[in-house]
Amino acid sequence: MKRVIVGLSGGVDSSVAAYLLKEQGYEVIGLFMKNWHDDSVTISDECPWLEDSNDAMLVADKLGIPFQTVDLSVQYKERIVDYMFNEYEKGRTPNPDVLCNREIKFDVFMDIALELGADYVATGHYCRKATIEKDGEQIHQLLAGADSNKDQSYFLCQLSQSQLEKALFPVGELLKPEVREIAKAQGLITAEKKDSQGLCFIGKVRLPEFLQQQLKPKEGVIVEVDETFEIYNKPRPVFDTKTQELEALSKKPTYHLTDGKVVGKHQGAHYFTKGQRKGLGVGGTVEPLFVIDTDVNENIIYTGQGKQHPGLYRNVLFVSNDEVHWVREDLALQDGDTMAVLARIRYRQTLEKGTLHKVASGMYVEFENKQSAITEGQFVAWYLEDELLGSGVIS
Repeated sequence: MKRVIVGLSGGVDSSVAAYLLKEQGYEVIGLFMKNWHDDSVTISDECPWLEDSNDAMLVADKLGIPFQTVDLSVQYKERIVDYMFNEYEKGRTPNPDVLCNREIKFDVFMDIALELGADYVATGHYCRKATIEKDGEQIHQLLAGADSNKDQSYFLCQLSQSQLEKALFPVGELLKPEVREIAKAQGLITAEKKDSQGLCFIGKVRLPEFLQQQLKPKEGVIVEVDETFEIYNKPRPVFDTKTQELEALSKKPTYHLTDGKVVGKHQGAHYFTKGQRKGLGVGGTVEPLFVIDTDVNENIIYTGQGKQHPGLYRNVLFVSNDEVHWVREDLALQDGDTMAVLARIRYRQTLEKGTLHKVASGMYVEFENKQSAITEGQFVAWYLEDELLGSGVIS
């Protein structure tokens, strides 16, 4: 009998994943990951991990499966929290959820599971796995979840073949309402539980406060750049090569204090991210202000009025070689190759048509339509139909 360790998070998805695996005849063990100790930054008096681990324990009890808690807070701090601060300090916006899957759930946690004699590790992610044979080798595919509204393949965009080989996603074929129905029918305490928000596993954390602990507040100015600013209306130069064109289009404009008017103050450019609207505290504009860029060296936030501000839009981004990752290593592009794909630059964004261009220094992703708030440090993931082929960090 094959043994599966389920990461029970105390939510409905992983609860139903455990139930389904048991029904399929696996020997199932539930493991709850405790990744955070510092309760001083959670939003309210609730202690989310305690409540979650308790729910996970009750679910395991109801299903009659063994249950234990593992404390991964040291690794979580090193691999996720320190990385986040580091990225914010550089003025990039990290995606801790993607990292948490690559570094914690399918690495540290997977190692623990394999030590416990597991054949597989399962999570409650809404995605699917398929296996094909090619040139006599088994290749694992990461596919979108059947519920297009809940598809979480994006969060797993950094997984490798060896990680996928050991992974199971039991709820990937189901729709969210079906998952809740199963939980209700089985009398699982998590059936009606709301989906968790906030950082992967830290619980309900207020990001600015969390950041303020490490990144000291530093007052700076908010500058509003008008949409008529000359940089947006410069005629496009003629390029000798496609690569030159891509390079030029992938570069974001460089702003200076004199390019707009000072409209307010902020407490630190590193607390803000591109496309952000909340927290600026500047009123009196016709349309709300959106962050179009942050300069952490000069500690200036550049903003523009309205969702359609030209400073928010670009259609080419670049990923450097060391940050290009192929889930499907067999399909990796060589220098000079191109590939028509569908891509997204954030979770829940609809897939957009684009082309990958592999060059010596990395890879350009050229979108057919301009994308709003392409953000350094976030992940771009590319697909063929519903299969996620690879991803990279936007540089």
